[in-house]
Amino acid sequence: MGRSRGGLTTEILALVDAEGRPIALKLTEGQAHDGRSSDDMLGALGPGQTLLGDRAYDSDERRDHLARQGEWANVRPMPNRKTVPAFSAFLYRYRNLVERFFNISKHFRAVASRYDKDSANDLASVKLAAVRIWLRSYESTS
Repeated sequence: MGRSRGGLTTEILALVDAEGRPIALKLTEGQAHDGRSSDDMLGALGPGQTLLGDRAYDSDERRDHLARQGEWANVRPMPNRKTVPAFSAFLYRYRNLVERFFNISKHFRAVASRYDKDSANDLASVKLAAVRIWLRSYESTS
């Protein structure tokens, strides 16, 4: 758990699939940079898949690393870049799936109110919410 200006905070990093179900989850300190903290999570991507990320994930090293693995990064480029990489605004619209995951996970009281002060317990409650989200996607609507 890290200390930021507002006090003790943690951030939840999530990698979701095309249906908004979580594939990889990680807790980081509140002051940690999202892009640098998520590099180990990107191993969950497979060949031919696309990373949709915001500007925090924009770096040439990350794009090259994903290209070597056969993946593509559709990340909104920083406005001060000298060479602007390929970017599809149409695909970027689907990044809202990760925001939807966070919205659904906040329906779980332990995740929304951050009861757990230990990072291992906090991650466990987030993963439990993720399992319930996965189970909901397999429920029958008939």
